Amino acid sequence: MLPNLLTLSRIFSIPFIIGCFYIDGFWAHLAAAALFVVACITDFFDGYFARQWKQVSAFGRFFDPVADKLLVSTILLMLCGVGIISGIHLLAATIILAREIIVSGLREFMSQMQLIIPVTKYAKWKTGMQMISISCLLCSAMFPDVVILKKMGIVLLWFAVVMTIFTGARYLKHGIVRIDLQK
Repeated sequence: MLPNLLTLSRIFSIPFIIGCFYIDGFWAHLAAAALFVVACITDFFDGYFARQWKQVSAFGRFFDPVADKLLVSTILLMLCGVGIISGIHLLAATIILAREIIVSGLREFMSQMQLIIPVTKYAKWKTGMQMISISCLLCSAMFPDVVILKKMGIVLLWFAVVMTIFTGARYLKHGIVRIDLQK
């Protein structure tokens, strides 16, 4: 029960993060960044509690990655919209968004064939890297004079892209092999 509530809390936090971010001022941006970090932390604890308390559910297996994708994708789009991510770095956000859509589509397609693509530790690291980079970029809005925050966020975003491509390719390969075996 608690693991599923934590997963849902990630989804429900998104409008509050965006709302706080679009209010001018340090405290509103701090609230947006803090809400995002707390939402990211729930990503660890929902799975941890589900495994520890043997409460792994079909709901959690489906909605945990959906919650992650919604959180990361929405905040990435927001950061692009306000220009924190701009220029060539829009390519990084585009690659991340494209991978998330492709993998989600692959998961849906395979579920119709009663096939499951398990989440890998690399995908968890990828999500963690995305969340850390976005946290830095959100903090850069609070401290625009601290240029290193934005630069660090952008560098970490590109590291996340490398991990995004790697894990996306692994999922596609795994999916294609599983589909071929079903024929």
